[in-house]
Amino acid sequence: MNFTYPKNEKLKSKITIGLLFTEGKSVSKYPLRLVYKAGSFGEGEKIKMGVSVSKKNFKKAVDRNYFKRVLRETYRLNKHLLIDNLDQPYSFMFFYQTKDRLTYAEINTKTIQLFEKFLLQIKKEE
Repeated sequence: MNFTYPKNEKLKSKITIGLLFTEGKSVSKYPLRLVYKAGSFGEGEKIKMGVSVSKKNFKKAVDRNYFKRVLRETYRLNKHLLIDNLDQPYSFMFFYQTKDRLTYAEINTKTIQLFEKFLLQIKKEE
């Protein structure tokens, strides 16, 4: 199993990020939220993932960066749940949406639940 988060999997395109916010759909599992949109990005990857933590909830950049690192790590370790079950490319934006400071283990558990909820939702849409 490939537990990496290479550069070509990172969502950096302003156009794609804009489309996510205007046309994307969302699934939540408190305190995490996943905004997603199906579609190809040209390079042949199955997933593009971006991570965000609100400045409103964490004023200090140190705190925001910590939670972004935790989100990237939980994604990296659990992305096989997504890759194994997706048949088309998706772009995602992954949010931490609370002032509560959850532990790594709690965030990891919620990430797994969020990914499973996402997979159920796309199965319903098909």
